Amino acid sequence: MYNNARECWKAILSSPKENRGLLSEIEQFAKNNLDTTNVVFGTSGWRGEIGIDYTFNRLRIVTTAIIDMFKAQDKEVMKALGVANFDEIKRRGVVVGHDNRFLGPDFARVVIGLLNKNDIKVYYSGETTTPEFSAAVEELSAACSINLTPSHNPATWAGYKFNPSDGGPAGAEITTVIEKLSNDMMAKRVIIPEQQPSQYERIDPISLYQKYVDRKKTFDLSKLREFIKKADVFICIDHIHGASRGRPNRLLGESPKIHYLRTEDDNLFGGIAPEPSQKNMEPVTEVLRQSKAALKLGVIIDPDGDRIRFTDGQIELPMNYFGALALHFFHKYKGFSGVVTKSVATSNFANAIARQLGIGIVETKVGFKNFRPNMLPTTAAAEKAIIAFEESDGISGYNHTLEKDAIFGLLAAIDMMAVTGMNIGKYFRNVQAEFGYFYPDRAGVAVDRSLVGKPLVEKLSRIKDVMQVGTTVNFGSIKKSVKEVITLDGTKIIFNDDSWLLIRPSGTEPKVRFYIETRTEHEKDIMFKKAEEITKNAIAS
Repeated sequence: MYNNARECWKAILSSPKENRGLLSEIEQFAKNNLDTTNVVFGTSGWRGEIGIDYTFNRLRIVTTAIIDMFKAQDKEVMKALGVANFDEIKRRGVVVGHDNRFLGPDFARVVIGLLNKNDIKVYYSGETTTPEFSAAVEELSAACSINLTPSHNPATWAGYKFNPSDGGPAGAEITTVIEKLSNDMMAKRVIIPEQQPSQYERIDPISLYQKYVDRKKTFDLSKLREFIKKADVFICIDHIHGASRGRPNRLLGESPKIHYLRTEDDNLFGGIAPEPSQKNMEPVTEVLRQSKAALKLGVIIDPDGDRIRFTDGQIELPMNYFGALALHFFHKYKGFSGVVTKSVATSNFANAIARQLGIGIVETKVGFKNFRPNMLPTTAAAEKAIIAFEESDGISGYNHTLEKDAIFGLLAAIDMMAVTGMNIGKYFRNVQAEFGYFYPDRAGVAVDRSLVGKPLVEKLSRIKDVMQVGTTVNFGSIKKSVKEVITLDGTKIIFNDDSWLLIRPSGTEPKVRFYIETRTEHEKDIMFKKAEEITKNAIAS
């Protein structure tokens, strides 16, 4: 009926309710498509569209590449994995699970079968959130985890995240090896036979996560449960049909004061992109506005539970704001000391708070894996992250997982209300009034596909030669001077009023991404236009 999976997906998404039955066609494309692809582990694993880029044979190839990497026992790779040798990996085992997308359990069986064939112990966690993998690896002392999720990508996508024994995202010293071994097999058009699973230990990821939280003591779950029980509070949590469903119930207890949205099975996510966006937050806001409780909190969580957005029904807090608020809360009210760790594309609101409170600031490239040095248990106290967050709705913090964790964000927001007695919106306004006003945003422009990769990187690198420290830049009738230029990940230009713009190439699409922050809201459009002008000039040169 359909020539390829792309055509079939288009038909499914045109009317998800009516055409859901076509998913069986997608399954056949995923099983029978033996074409090759280029495997790239980006900022958060390998991702592809099911039946198009992500197929059963390619999944077997990537898993075989990981097993071959284990067997090679390269010293640097073993060090990065946190194990001595292949025998230790076989003994400690691998945690395998998936989010609740189409074919998740089937993909997991593929991985488990290949691990079984090589006598590697397997813990199967079933439907699991990304931070639960980190907790499970630590609680079980497993060698690593394989998490089959594309995070917040649309329903057509599947993914593959690999975490070593510290539970954090794999670094380049591991992923480059996996990419090379996978792509070598792709080039040879290797076809790997299916292996049926023979043995695994079924585990409960929620129970392991709760043990982890209780052991780490960043949050006192019993106190949060008592607060919800006694306070005039109402909480609304939207799971967008994702794997985070059921988690708050287990951690916080069943309560009529907690209302849950979109917990039903729906691997097409109602036809929407399942991300914690402003538009997707609208159902939560509507529910909160109907409540008469004094304290209100609403959150929306993506399918693998690593991204979250917040509201109190009146004020919405994306991570640029909430991460800074969490820094203030953890330092002032919980007494944690250390540094704030954030990506270079993230708001400088946290920087302003940190400077006034005498907290160190660490800015990294985009990608949560870059926060690892400040989040390891062995990190010196002065360099330990109080909060680690990035503008794309990811957060973790003191003594917690090396992965971004939406449940951490939820617990932090409830803790804020319990301790301050304020809604997060009011608390945010108070902190704003004390530390300054910052207005972050992001956008981007498409570029010709021929520029993707090195050519685009080279052209954009010329921006730093034009926008040097001291350069005067016109923003309509306003003149600003360049105070600092940071080339850690793209080019970030900071102006004398602490407004800034960051221009960087997308790692996955033919686009240039703009991240900006202004000190007044009406300046946003002007800043975006300036970013586009600078980009066009660089590409034209």
